Amino acid sequence: MEIKIGIQNVGREIVLESALDADAVAKIVGEAISGGKDLRLTDEKGRQIIVPGNVLGYVEIGAEEVRRVGFGAL
Repeated sequence: MEIKIGIQNVGREIVLESALDADAVAKIVGEAISGGKDLRLTDEKGRQIIVPGNVLGYVEIGAEEVRRVGFGAL
C-alpha cells in the first residue's frame, strides 16, 4: 500500500510502499499525533522512516491493491 506523508514547511512529501494494512497505519499515525511521539514506519524494503509527530502536515493512506498474476488483455 502506498503511503504519502506531508511535513509542515517542507515542499516535498515522503512516499513509501508498506506491507501494513490501512487500519494498522491509521492506528500508528493516530498514536504519533496524539502522544506527541515520532511516526515510525517501515517500507517493503526494510527501510525505516521516522518523522516527528509534531511536524506532520498530513498522511495519505492509499487503497490496498491486489497484485495481478498471469497474462491477459488489459
